[in-house]
Amino acid sequence: MSVSSNSNFRNAALPLAVCTLLVACVMTSGCVRRRMTVRSNPSGALVYVDEQKIGVTPVSTPFTYYGTRKIQLFKDGFEPQIVKQRFLPPWYELPILEFVSENLWPAEIRDERMVEVQLAPLQIVPNEQLIGRADALRSDSRVGHLTPMPTVVPTGGSAPTTQPLPYLGNGMPP
Repeated sequence: MSVSSNSNFRNAALPLAVCTLLVACVMTSGCVRRRMTVRSNPSGALVYVDEQKIGVTPVSTPFTYYGTRKIQLFKDGFEPQIVKQRFLPPWYELPILEFVSENLWPAEIRDERMVEVQLAPLQIVPNEQLIGRADALRSDSRVGHLTPMPTVVPTGGSAPTTQPLPYLGNGMPP
């Protein structure tokens, strides 16, 4: 083997070694696995996350994006619960670092989020009280009084703002 063929071999081996190293890095790179687990007390509640059924508590489901999730729980004999849960990204999911943790980090990263909800027993309204409320609403509507819709305060903080409904000139809502 001559000196010139030996240097050609070295010149060809360098790109091959770099390509092999890149393939090895890609093959061993990990990713971020995100999972949320919803638990309720008592367990056995049907869970919907962002209007999609995921199962009965305790239940886990993977998720892709961080942000606010609407979690609904339903169980016979208990009040329905609606929770707006905010999931903030961890430090390794911030821009720039995210590329490294998702593509180049040599191991899998697990991000486990836990949501625990206490279910309240269903309030049973006596028939007399229910009929009395219905009669009062009926008489108010005959007089022309409007009954405002009840406002639901989200579990995360302040009450929603109410705005009057827009009306067209003919007295009908749009």
